[in-house]
Amino acid sequence: MTQTENEIEVQPVGSGRDTESLNASAREHLWLHFSRMGAYGPDHEIPVIDHGEGAYVYDSRGKRYLDGLSGLFVVQAGHGRRELAEAARAQAEKLAYFPLWSYAHPASIELAERLAGYTPGSLNRVFFTTGGSEAVETAWKLARQYFRSTGQPSRYKVISRSIAYHGTTLGALSITGIPEARQPFEPLVPGSRKAMNTNRYRCIDCSNLDACSLRCADSIEQAIEFEGPETVAAVYVEPVQNSGGCFPPPEGYLERVREICDRHGVLMVSDEVICAFGRLGEMFACNRYGYVPDIITCAKGMTSGYSPIGAMIARDELMEPFLEGSRSFAHGITFGGHPVSSAVALANLDIFEREGLNEHVKKNEAAFRSTLESLNELPIVGEVRGAGYFYGIELVRDKSRRETFSDEEAEFLLRGFLSPALFDAGLICRADDRGDPVIQLAPPLVCEQQQFDEIESILRDVLQQAWAKI
Repeated sequence: MTQTENEIEVQPVGSGRDTESLNASAREHLWLHFSRMGAYGPDHEIPVIDHGEGAYVYDSRGKRYLDGLSGLFVVQAGHGRRELAEAARAQAEKLAYFPLWSYAHPASIELAERLAGYTPGSLNRVFFTTGGSEAVETAWKLARQYFRSTGQPSRYKVISRSIAYHGTTLGALSITGIPEARQPFEPLVPGSRKAMNTNRYRCIDCSNLDACSLRCADSIEQAIEFEGPETVAAVYVEPVQNSGGCFPPPEGYLERVREICDRHGVLMVSDEVICAFGRLGEMFACNRYGYVPDIITCAKGMTSGYSPIGAMIARDELMEPFLEGSRSFAHGITFGGHPVSSAVALANLDIFEREGLNEHVKKNEAAFRSTLESLNELPIVGEVRGAGYFYGIELVRDKSRRETFSDEEAEFLLRGFLSPALFDAGLICRADDRGDPVIQLAPPLVCEQQQFDEIESILRDVLQQAWAKI
């Protein structure tokens, strides 16, 4: 005998369990991502985030935190959106799952159509994944099979930038430019080469000039020519590079990269896993910076994190070889374009348009930047950089000489003090040293001056404490 829907009362997972019980179970069974598990001994509590509302989350003890990182650059529309939960419920009741392997379902069709409406040029072909790493890897596989199908099988290499993060699957990790992330898993997929990034603050060529020399763009062309243009399939760039602390593109940089790719017949991939869906005030950041890539990779903010999904969006021309004869793109992902995730994404995009979230970011971007730039008066702050609702604050030992910290100092500063101190003060952000020490901020797009002031106040107090300790 089965229960009817009205007889079933669904409770949130973990209801009724205390923090100690959850911590004991987590230590026994849960493997945290990118975490030093040895740090979570019996005397070190694992933070358990229980629920969220708007720009804030609450732990299992009821303490409130400002989510200054949108979870992980994800929760664009804010926490606690019942509309998105209802969209998931309604779709799950109608069709919880069906693959996109030789079939389609309405939610995936409508979402692909919606995304194509936001992209520039002829980027109309949407291949769904479940996340950003898969989207990045899918783009590389497409580039390789596309060139093989068009009589250029030697084109398989990829150029990306130093310190850039593009994902953790083996192909995406090969494109990633962070040595510490790559080394434990070598040898990686062959054919990935690195060029300069756009960190003007540390650039030996133009950090003290009035404008960027664009040598960072020219280094991409040099890498292509060194490898042999006939062997290079794609160049990957984030509109604003995440890893290293939010490196925005210098004026003219992305246009120059587009010209370089065109000159050598190389595909330009705009990795917008973080930058898309409002983070920079546009659905797709390439629209903000005025360039048309061959492929866009995206994920994260497409559903504001309420269900996992990602996508590779390609120009019509890149699909043409697969529209002939018996050829197919030899790639697929079981949960790519999942009906529930697709429905949630559509509802999320409805919120974007109804509430004008992109316009909200554009309206408040200058205020957010100005509020953070007030921290420049602190001796530990070297530079505030970024765009939209996406900023990095680089920390230095000597501001006049732009001297960074030693490895030992950075370890103490970031992990020994800043990360726990900021969390204890009620701010979730990222204190990181993939490159030089930085604090990263990417709050939900619903934030306003009240949240900007709260972020600044917490940072100011904790950074002053950090300077005193250093």
